[in-house]
Amino acid sequence: MSRKRAVIFDFGGVLMKTRDYTPRHAWDDHLGLAHGSVERAVHNATTWVKAQTGEIAVTDYWADVSVKLGLTPDDLRDLADDFYSGDELDQDNIALIETLRADDVQVALLSNDSLELAPKLAALGITELFDPLVISAQIGIMKPEAGAYEVVLNRLDRPAGETIFIDDRLENVIGAQSLGIRGVHYKDGMDLNAALADLLYTEKP
Repeated sequence: MSRKRAVIFDFGGVLMKTRDYTPRHAWDDHLGLAHGSVERAVHNATTWVKAQTGEIAVTDYWADVSVKLGLTPDDLRDLADDFYSGDELDQDNIALIETLRADDVQVALLSNDSLELAPKLAALGITELFDPLVISAQIGIMKPEAGAYEVVLNRLDRPAGETIFIDDRLENVIGAQSLGIRGVHYKDGMDLNAALADLLYTEKP
């Protein structure tokens, strides 16, 4: 019997996209750094990863960014406000999620992010679109580790073969596929509705 697969979305790069890098570059200019320097400091490979796995508090992570960039406390507050100000929700993909839910498709979120993501989703008014909503900092595991996907599968109460995972990072898609999850490697501008059309049902209805 045909059954609709659950759809698991990534957040950054799929639903939320940086459309305007001007605020980040303005901070590079303010600090006399090459463009991209502030972004690398914020998304660094040490404390940013630890914040995303819940190993350190978000305040400690931002304190480390402040030290790396030599910021005053006022500068740090302003940077934290400005850094994501060029980001926008992809309204087409949000509309797709609403359509899926209206069609009784289970929709989940699995994101590598710090604990700051939960209040951000609430402020955007999209928390209720996802059940379950899984953030790496809450579970202590990041994609593409198998455990991250297993948490979502357990909360969906679905076997891997009855789910689809969408992410803009190929390594995360491959990690999902290694467990038997159907994977969609998202690229900006692609028609997700069309990409899901052949995957949504376990058998053709």
